[in-house]
Amino acid sequence: MTVDNTTSEKSNLWSTINQSLRQDILPVLTDLRLAIVLLLVIALFSVSGTVIEQGQSLAFYQANYPENPALFGFLSWKVLLTVGLDHVYRTWWFLALLIFFGTSLTACTFTRQLPALKAARRWKFYDQSRQFTKLALSAELDVDTQNDSLQKLTQILQNRRYKVFQEQDKNNVLYARKGIVGRIGPIIVHIGIVVILLGSIWGAMTGFMAQEMIPSGNNFQVKNIVDAGPWAATQITKDWTLRVNRFWIDYTSTGSIDQFYSDLSVLNSQGEEVDRKTIFVNQPLRYRGVTFYQTDWGLAAVRVRVNKSPIFQLPMAQLNTNGNGRIWGTWIPTKPDLSEGVSLLAKDLQGTVLIYDATGKLVDTVRSGMSTQVNGVKLTVLDVVGSTGLQIKADPGVPIVYAGFALLMLGVVMSYFSHSQIWALQTDGCLYVGGKTNRAQVAFEQEVLQILERLSSQQKIEEKAIAS
Repeated sequence: MTVDNTTSEKSNLWSTINQSLRQDILPVLTDLRLAIVLLLVIALFSVSGTVIEQGQSLAFYQANYPENPALFGFLSWKVLLTVGLDHVYRTWWFLALLIFFGTSLTACTFTRQLPALKAARRWKFYDQSRQFTKLALSAELDVDTQNDSLQKLTQILQNRRYKVFQEQDKNNVLYARKGIVGRIGPIIVHIGIVVILLGSIWGAMTGFMAQEMIPSGNNFQVKNIVDAGPWAATQITKDWTLRVNRFWIDYTSTGSIDQFYSDLSVLNSQGEEVDRKTIFVNQPLRYRGVTFYQTDWGLAAVRVRVNKSPIFQLPMAQLNTNGNGRIWGTWIPTKPDLSEGVSLLAKDLQGTVLIYDATGKLVDTVRSGMSTQVNGVKLTVLDVVGSTGLQIKADPGVPIVYAGFALLMLGVVMSYFSHSQIWALQTDGCLYVGGKTNRAQVAFEQEVLQILERLSSQQKIEEKAIAS
């Protein structure tokens, strides 16, 4: 008895939950107003993620979004970081909005769109004349009882790409339809949007973005991760590396930068080259779902010789110019005890180097490959080594998003097809014809009139032929 009571209680509980789901939750989820509000909120925060720089350092947000004065009176760096506007697309609340919106679309698809499609696929014959008066468009024609007008109407409808249905035991009724694809279109649209949302969520959870500044000639692995999803570890390169074979800049005749290039090689774990490409702005390298963009450049080092010494490669650091251009500098000792030296400054890879003594006086200006006398030694500047700035991104959700957009566009095109239905009944010397459509009402009325005119003209031709 106890087991039976427990089973009965569980059954009643599930019945209550199911009833609550159908009566309370589903009407809310499938409400069009809710879907519109969710879509607007998602669009609003997506715009904020585009306007507000994502994945920057704390110092960046403190400098650009100060507390006093706060942007719009409230948006300071503290608010921005607390809410998560520095990484909008990976916050729990943004992902929750996407899931909620996708759930609403899915519920609407199963409770409204699929039943509407099933209803459209079913056909029902009208075998009484009064049924035609309920249609938005209907007509009554006088026909000869011996004249098979229904058969002629069938041929006309088939010529206009209607699918005609007739019952074997009822040869006086007819049902025809076309454009059923228009009923499938909204379902495809919903599926496309849900796929886009799934792709966005997957990309946010598994994607990452990194930035690297690599000197020409160096190998590197992706390490400087700026932003990454919680499941991004599988996407970050571990069994292959990249080598910057060469970095160079093309200049215009006026000395300004025309374009900068990086010759990159992908190396496997054995150090063998498996891919190679010269990248520049808007022409990245893609390998195993990771994309390497050319975004920046700098000066990494200078190669010099003092008298007949070995070649030294000394790193160069970017100097603070308070926004007046970019300059890199380094210090070169001219005595073994480092008691004397000179400073080298350069602003680009065109090879011009400025040499200053300890008092800050300009000693000489040389180009790559040239020598000069400073502090009693011969200083030869062999080369200025550039470094390439790469932005590295992986977003496994992009193919899914593209597939979703393709489905969305297909569904939109399919939705433009009108679902048109026509019924006909021949009885007591009359032919009743009526129809309805879900869109393009005027065009449908014109089509029905043309069908009736075509049918009438055929009847007149046959009557003249019989009379003669």
